[in-house]
Amino acid sequence: MAALFSLRKVLGVAVGRGVRGVSQLAELPEMHQMLRQTCRDFADRELAPIAGRLDREHTFPAKQVLELGALGVMAVEVPEHLGGAGLDYLAYSLAVEELSRGCASTGVIVSVNNSLYLGPVLKFGTEEQKEKWITPFTTGEKVGCFALSEPGNGSDAGAASTTARQEGEEWVLNGTKAWITNCWDASAAVVFATTDKSLKHKGISAFLVPMPHPGLSLGKKEDKLGIRASSTANLIMEDCRVPLGNLLGQRGMGFKIAMQTLDSGRIGIASQALGIAQAALDCAADYAHKRTAFGAPIAKMQAIQFKLADMAVALESARLLTWKSALLRDAKKPFSKEAAMAKLAASEAATFISHQAIQVLGGMGYVTDMPAERHYRDARITEIYEGTSEIQRLVIANLLLKEYQP
Repeated sequence: MAALFSLRKVLGVAVGRGVRGVSQLAELPEMHQMLRQTCRDFADRELAPIAGRLDREHTFPAKQVLELGALGVMAVEVPEHLGGAGLDYLAYSLAVEELSRGCASTGVIVSVNNSLYLGPVLKFGTEEQKEKWITPFTTGEKVGCFALSEPGNGSDAGAASTTARQEGEEWVLNGTKAWITNCWDASAAVVFATTDKSLKHKGISAFLVPMPHPGLSLGKKEDKLGIRASSTANLIMEDCRVPLGNLLGQRGMGFKIAMQTLDSGRIGIASQALGIAQAALDCAADYAHKRTAFGAPIAKMQAIQFKLADMAVALESARLLTWKSALLRDAKKPFSKEAAMAKLAASEAATFISHQAIQVLGGMGYVTDMPAERHYRDARITEIYEGTSEIQRLVIANLLLKEYQP
């Protein structure tokens, strides 16, 4: 399997070159088409055949993550001199979608490492921090995680109760972070903690914490509805000491770092949702051709055709929104509203499409012999993490109304 680094060099395509505005985008540029096919082939060959077992056994796909690291997919946007593939965010979106089509758990593992862990370090880290906290996390041997949510503040990120106080040449962290994806398999975390409670959200700072580490422990692995091959647990800090140099960005920049990271992360979750939705549509359409009723394939029935049509429209609409948000980000234009729209549309499309897929399959959709029920379970979380659908609507409305202010 040729690495993405090699793919980029063979094509001789600079990042962003040839990527037109979404209104002009008749088809993906050649580099992106090749990347998409590479990830699709990998998903079909390496992920789809084992996704059911990984789900049942709650098994982290370590071998596959290593192979994805060799392909460059664990650090798509990271520059080559730091060990990444040096591609753009549209490439990242395509990779996450295709991998999630094969295994949604693997898709979210890739997404968290790329956007939530590597993303803020790449944007806000010093050169020394980038070498230490990025390069070892590009190969798949190590993955990172993002510790923002707490047991008492899901969507209210500014209400962090985890604290960080300075003692000499160290920061001392105390508190509990909740719902941390990848944490049982992670080698580092970006942790958000309050350094000045009087400043509220302006008093939050971000820290790079190695794992395992003295003073840091993990809660039990959550037994989840879906994405069961990715680990989720509490991250507990009790006088967890890290050097002063582990502060990411400036003191008090944590809330800004978190919000900007989540803007980009929403594109990743939208892409994961697209992959789940595509897998569910594939399953339903294939079954409709094979299942006969009243002397003909059920694909001949108008009721089934209408379901498949609605599923396809929801999927393609969300895909275009997701690509648009990625293109805007690559062009360094405002993309917060579009990323929220993409995440909202794609996650709700995934839930709708996976629900309809089970309806098309009937009883076969309800048993684990077919993957439809797994797609249904995996889809549900995409409407919750990295900002619920309700939060996305608030973000969209707020930014939309600002455009109409006199």
